[in-house]
Amino acid sequence: MKNQNNFYKSDILTVDQFDKKDLRAITDQAHKMKQLVKEKGGTDILKNKIMTALFYEPSSRTFASFITAMQRLGGGIIPIQGVAYSSVSKGEILVDTIRTFASFSDIVVLRHPEVGSARLAAEFCDRPLINAGDGVGEHPTQALLDFFTISGHFEGVKGLKVAMIGDLLNGRTIHSLSKLLSLYSPITLYLVSPTLLKMPAEIITRLKKRGVTIHESDELAEVLDKIDVLYVTRVQKERFTDLDTYEKFKLRYVVTPQIMKKLKTKAIVMHPFPRVGEITLDVDLDPRALYIREQIPNGMYIRMALLSLIFGVNNC
Repeated sequence: MKNQNNFYKSDILTVDQFDKKDLRAITDQAHKMKQLVKEKGGTDILKNKIMTALFYEPSSRTFASFITAMQRLGGGIIPIQGVAYSSVSKGEILVDTIRTFASFSDIVVLRHPEVGSARLAAEFCDRPLINAGDGVGEHPTQALLDFFTISGHFEGVKGLKVAMIGDLLNGRTIHSLSKLLSLYSPITLYLVSPTLLKMPAEIITRLKKRGVTIHESDELAEVLDKIDVLYVTRVQKERFTDLDTYEKFKLRYVVTPQIMKKLKTKAIVMHPFPRVGEITLDVDLDPRALYIREQIPNGMYIRMALLSLIFGVNNC
């Protein structure tokens, strides 16, 4: 059954385009998709629809979950992972690449290293376009799956105390999730990072205007007993020109079983992945560690939800 909704034939470029009503619609649809996969494995509601996944930057989980989401909905895919063997290597500009693949498909998913690339691409794309990460800018679908994971564990998002640790300067997942959470103020964000990797000032200013209480620190230990959510991120090697600086900060914060003992019993631990040592493997056994057990599969359900809503299929 097809019917129009707020996302019908729309681009997904930034979390700034969402309000609470939108989040309810997306998470409700994601719950339906989760149940669908558990009961039937998939559906053919997007039969004869084609999705181009055009990833200029390396990706595994985001790329694979978009591919799998489209396949579970019965659609076809054009998977472009890396552009070394495409016309991009010959100097083709982004807008020409976008227009080419839009002519082959019904929707385009783009990951690109430059901030604002998704918005630029959308201007030249006559198909819906989803931003799968634009440099250090935003990662709206990751923020949605993170929100879906958090909201599934607490009766309400309002009032939560969330610690975000690691590379907050370059962490697009942090930038996007913090903006989504700010819709549910009052909430408290503990921003833990080295001074060099602090959250951008313009984002902090926006969060405060929305009523978010901000605490900045470079020490993780002092916030552990206060928080409901510990959101861990890696220091991003690819964003550094000085590798000595990267080596200095890459394991500044490491979550271990000893750290876990200091968290509340009902707190949860999340990570957008990949991880490179900032959470030890033995933490995976802790029931509060949700990054593999829930966050990763939730990515597929959220992307299935978005694809179905963009194509105007609300019911499976």
